Amino acid sequence: MIAVAVCDDEIIDGCNLVRAIKDILNDMEVAYTVRLFQTGKGLLKAIEKFDIIFLDIMMGDMDGMTTAQMLRKSSFDKMIVFISSSRKYVMDAFEVEAFHYLIKPVDRIKLEHTIKRALMKLECTPEDFIIINKERQNKKIQLSDIYYFEIRGRVVSVHSKNGIFDYYGQMSALEHDLKDKGFFRCHKSFLINLKYADTYDHEEVMLDNGEKIAIAKRRYKAFCLETLEYMKKVGGGV
Repeated sequence: MIAVAVCDDEIIDGCNLVRAIKDILNDMEVAYTVRLFQTGKGLLKAIEKFDIIFLDIMMGDMDGMTTAQMLRKSSFDKMIVFISSSRKYVMDAFEVEAFHYLIKPVDRIKLEHTIKRALMKLECTPEDFIIINKERQNKKIQLSDIYYFEIRGRVVSVHSKNGIFDYYGQMSALEHDLKDKGFFRCHKSFLINLKYADTYDHEEVMLDNGEKIAIAKRRYKAFCLETLEYMKKVGGGV
């Protein structure tokens, strides 16, 4: 069963979107629950664990971007789809890893396409992880929790949300194993998770945790292209 939330302070727009979502899921014969909220605060207080949240940006009580930021801070890692009558917040949507951005009035075909893509991601995205061995013990680390890998000599350091873990390994092998999983080797010593890339220039990239990682001059162009492709993949388009 898929759990969907719609948050829109315009009750007519919200009800119309709920009705359209239900029609699409019924046609697809997918079991679902859909809840409608009129405020960001109401959504944040909800007990349910939603798979997809359709979130209006311009709301009076608490705007959608602020609501999305608070959702991410509360460890909500599922899909957020912004809905807005304006395109000017598209780039801001990337900062909270929005899955898609739909323009009001929401086009039925685009909505259906978004829902189908979301269902594919929910069904096909595994909990990817690596297992490292140190001192005869194996440790499982989720890729989604890893900020970056660093290599010094033969020692690879895994910088994650749960701390730093060292093991003996090769960066080239790691780079190969993590191909197409959202990681990019921006420097001979660093392999970063693009999920956490916040801002960058020709010399370094700042991650969400505040750390700055060097970007090799010869890898900058490839880094920009890879980052753009990653944003398109996880965030969709207008």
